[in-house]
Amino acid sequence: MDPISERLRARHPQRIDLSLDRMRALCAALGDPQHRLPPVVHVAGTNGKGSTVALIRAVAEAAGLKVHAYTSPHLVRFNERIRLAGRLIQDDHLNAVLDRIESVSGEATVFESTTAAAFLAMAETPADLAVIEVGLGGVLDATNVIERPLLSVITPVDYDHAEFLGTDLAGIASEKAGVLKAGAPAVIGRQREEAFKAIERRAADVHTRLTVLGVDFDAWAERGGMAFQTADLFMDLPAPALAGAHQIDNAAVAIAAALELDLPESAIIEGLKAVRWPARLQRISTGPYGQAAKAAEAELWLDGGHNPHAGRALAAFLAERQARAPRPLALICGMLGNKDAGGFFAALKDSQATVFTVGFDGAAAEPAALAAVARGHGLAATPAGSVGEALDLALRFGAGRVAICGSLYLAGEVLGASPETWPV
Repeated sequence: MDPISERLRARHPQRIDLSLDRMRALCAALGDPQHRLPPVVHVAGTNGKGSTVALIRAVAEAAGLKVHAYTSPHLVRFNERIRLAGRLIQDDHLNAVLDRIESVSGEATVFESTTAAAFLAMAETPADLAVIEVGLGGVLDATNVIERPLLSVITPVDYDHAEFLGTDLAGIASEKAGVLKAGAPAVIGRQREEAFKAIERRAADVHTRLTVLGVDFDAWAERGGMAFQTADLFMDLPAPALAGAHQIDNAAVAIAAALELDLPESAIIEGLKAVRWPARLQRISTGPYGQAAKAAEAELWLDGGHNPHAGRALAAFLAERQARAPRPLALICGMLGNKDAGGFFAALKDSQATVFTVGFDGAAAEPAALAAVARGHGLAATPAGSVGEALDLALRFGAGRVAICGSLYLAGEVLGASPETWPV
C-alpha cells in the first residue's frame, strides 16, 4: 500500500455511507471549493466511466486546454486519482492538502476526504476544464455537491454494487441520473430500455436536454477506424487507442461531449490517437509478468472489469482476437468477494479458456471458491497461490494468450510489480 493510502486509511473511516451531509459540511469548512472549480464535466454510469473520462481529457488537451481529472479507484499510487492541469498531483502537494482536510474533516469517510482534497487542489490550480468521475451511484455520491456542471455524462448503466444500489436496473439508473442538473445538458451512453426511461424521467424533472447514443448520434467501427454521425454531421475518424469494440461507444460519448464543449474535429482526431487508460484491456509487455509472457512468445492482457457487463466486453474482445489468430487461451482471475462472479464467468463460458483463480490483498474471493464458480459455468478452473504462480502454470501448459482479469485491485497488484508499469 502506498504511503498516501496508508495515511487515509489510518485517519478516516473506511465505510461507504452514501450521504451528502458530511460532505457538504466538510466543503463548507474549506470555503466550498466545489463552487470554485473550472467548468465541470460530471461523469456517472456503471461501466466505461474511466475510459470516457480519459477520452474527454485527451480530446480537450489536444485542443490546447488545461484539464483537471478526478477518478477512482487508483491502481498503484493514490496520486492517480487527482490530475491537475494534466499531471498527477505530487506527494508534497497532496499531503499539504490532506493536512487542511484533516484539520476540519470530523467523521468524513476516506472517499469524502479524498473528494474534498481533489476539489481543493483543483480550485487552487488554474485550468480550463475539470472532468469529475462519480465514485458510486450519483444522487448521494460525494462528488454530487457539484451543483452547476457545464455538462453531465452517463455511461452505460448495469448491475454492480448491489449492496448499495440494489438489483432493480431502473432504480440504479435513477440513482445515477441524480447527476443531471437544471441548465446543464447531458450526453447519455447506450442504455437498456428500463435504464433509459429512468434517466429520461429525471431529465424531465430537472429540465435537462439529453443527447443520446443510438438516438441523436451513433458510431461504429469502419475500415480499421470509426465513423461518428449525427443528423447533420459525419466524421470519419481513427479508432480510439483503447482496445476492445466497446471503446467505440465510449469514444462516441466522449466525441458528443467534445462537440457540446465546442472542441474542433482536429482535437477529436488527435485525442482518439493519444488516449491512454491503464488496466482496461491493456497489453502488458514490460515488468516481470510482461517479460515472462514475452519469453514464452505469449500475449498478456490486463483488464480490471469486474461485473457481467465487463465480462461481456472482455469475452467479445477475446473472441475477436481468437478468430483472427487462434491461440490457447488462459484467464487469471481474481475478484472481490461481493462481486457477481457467476455473471462474470457466464459471459466467458464460450471462450474455451483455462482459468486460474487467485487472491489479492483485501476482501478478495477465496481462489478455490472462485474456481468452483468458474467450473459451474463450464470452464476448467484451478486455484493458484499468486499471479506469478498462475502465469507460470498457464505458460507451462502452453497458453499463447493470457488475460489477467476480474478486479481493479488485482490489476493494481500486477502494475505495481514494477515501476516500468506504474500508471503516469
